[in-house]
Amino acid sequence: MTPTHTVPPAPGRRRRAAPPAPRPGAAVQIVARRVHFLAGIVVAPFLAVLCLTGLVYVFSPQVHDSLYHSDLHVSQVGDAALPLSAQVGAALAAHPEAELKEVLTPPSADRTTRVVLRVPGPAGTPDRTVYVDPYHGWINGELATVDNRLPANTWLRRLHSNLQLGEPGRLYAEVAASWLPLIVVGGLALWFARTRRKRAAREVLLPAVAGKKGWQRLRSVHGSAGLWLTAGLLVVGVTGLAMSQFAGGRADQSVDPVHLRAPVLAAAPVPVPAGGRPIDVDEAVAAARAAGLSGELSVTPPSGADAPYVVAETTEGLPVHRGVVAIDPYTATVTEQLGWADYPWTAKLTALGTEFHTGSLFGLANQIVLAAVALATLVLLALGYRMWWIHNPYRGRWASLPRPLWRQLPGRWLTAVLLGVAALAWVLPVFGASLVVFLLADAAVTRHLRRRNARGTSAARTSAA
Repeated sequence: MTPTHTVPPAPGRRRRAAPPAPRPGAAVQIVARRVHFLAGIVVAPFLAVLCLTGLVYVFSPQVHDSLYHSDLHVSQVGDAALPLSAQVGAALAAHPEAELKEVLTPPSADRTTRVVLRVPGPAGTPDRTVYVDPYHGWINGELATVDNRLPANTWLRRLHSNLQLGEPGRLYAEVAASWLPLIVVGGLALWFARTRRKRAAREVLLPAVAGKKGWQRLRSVHGSAGLWLTAGLLVVGVTGLAMSQFAGGRADQSVDPVHLRAPVLAAAPVPVPAGGRPIDVDEAVAAARAAGLSGELSVTPPSGADAPYVVAETTEGLPVHRGVVAIDPYTATVTEQLGWADYPWTAKLTALGTEFHTGSLFGLANQIVLAAVALATLVLLALGYRMWWIHNPYRGRWASLPRPLWRQLPGRWLTAVLLGVAALAWVLPVFGASLVVFLLADAAVTRHLRRRNARGTSAARTSAA
């Protein structure tokens, strides 16, 4: 019988035992660590810029009131206001080349009436808003506005949304907003996984720094702070996505299956009577008030002989006053009406979230909350970078980097992750595109590390021989 010989494995070629399949909780932790650690490092600079620009933008009402005080406020409150038609006439007399686009009634007794004029010019030419003293018909000032936003507001809004770089610049904000909920949820999963066996709530809610130093101390502070910020970060991130170009903009450009957007008044054409006299803007406002509209109103005149007036409530704050009516310009009757009760609950959430994100939902308190979230997020990012620096891979500590998911997860878990990622990429296109770039860079770094480690091991064996 021919003896059999067992060939010993070649040096450096020893077969590794297959790692045991992780439990569901361990699989979630693997994914969470990968996302929170690496994506957090890459996306953090975008988040920091968003926080800094958002801090300035959220206090834009105070900036406006200071910069444009003489335009927005009257010098002296009179006994009775002039008819709106007379105020519009004063604005058009100063700009005979323009046509009336919109009239916004004063939000309070000491504020001016805003008469928005469409001026001749190429596409994209800003409107000319004339600020009229409602008691004397004087013109307090005029400014170039976009969508009824003052120049400073337009500039700060663009700074926050695209860094004044136009449409390409909007990608930076949407990248940060797309990844923020995933980073937050990943960090939350890691924090609770670390503290799940501890019974004291203090260990979860407050940093346990006693007897800890360096990275462990920072991790405790970072985790507790992130836990307290979770709700604010998720709300800001999701509401930012609702206003984004690709994720939120698709609800405007295509079918909106979950009704995220507010219902739109049809403003259907009305019959034109022979010899009928059109009503003026004062009669349109009176009809809207009689229909239940209150507060500051936006009045859009008819765009043609058979088009109605459209009057909408524009008061800031809780969006329960979002009524809009269409008014027959010949009979002053309301032909269509929409109110807050007509909003689907998803559209109501979107409206509330948008008002909160811009700091106008509940006034100064809303602004302070957003400022606190932005400042705390900057501190959280600084702590995260400090933790990463202590485990700095450039100091030879590549072991601190999580291994790629496909090297840790079994097939069924990896398939579930890929399906979830595909669904997110469909909902958040910028997330999908940035994920592809992220994976390619991650694979390149991993390949480089393997080759470097292999060369180091080979050199060590050669010197030992």
